[in-house]
Amino acid sequence: MLTVWGRRTSSNVQALMWCIGELGLPYRRHDVGHRYGGNDTPAFLQMNPNGTVPVLRDGDGDPIWETGAILRYLATRYGADSFWPRDLITRTNVDKWAEWAKLNIALNFTGPVFWHVVRTAPQDRNPALLAQALDVLGCKLDIAEQRLASHPFLAGDAFTPADIQLGHILYRYFSVDISRSDRPALRRYYDGLNERPAYREHVMVSYEELAARP
Repeated sequence: MLTVWGRRTSSNVQALMWCIGELGLPYRRHDVGHRYGGNDTPAFLQMNPNGTVPVLRDGDGDPIWETGAILRYLATRYGADSFWPRDLITRTNVDKWAEWAKLNIALNFTGPVFWHVVRTAPQDRNPALLAQALDVLGCKLDIAEQRLASHPFLAGDAFTPADIQLGHILYRYFSVDISRSDRPALRRYYDGLNERPAYREHVMVSYEELAARP
């Protein structure tokens, strides 16, 4: 049994839970962080001194933190070869795109765009900064668009952790109130993710509780 600490409205927790759902693994999850608190207690900090979510424990094993490390652990232990290839070269290609998505899409969206549009009160928003952030993000999404125009998934022909690192951001990207350029391959890819039950359950989650008020 997997145990997860982290609120379901955390995008990093959503990535982890989506992976668990795709792999069909039994789990229990505890709401921790944001309005639920609990991530600054001695017991939690003993598991993760950073005080961040998610944290995963597999049975009686040591706690694991950092989303990318957790995804690689689950993929290695429980994933099929198509999901996390055993061949080093093929697996490194998946890992390359997973790291790219985390560093170039997730980080350029979550703080500069999502936080600015959703988690910042309207009177405190800076349209110029948001426009600049969208330009930076757009350049990276153009890379994804080019890649997905010739591949069904980010790393190639199969669904992998690279898609989790990219795809868990796209629900928010396509639903927040921002301007978006037309990227048909990215849209096709996102529409396909919408058909995955684990994506609908764990990623397409309301973020209303995170919204700042005037």
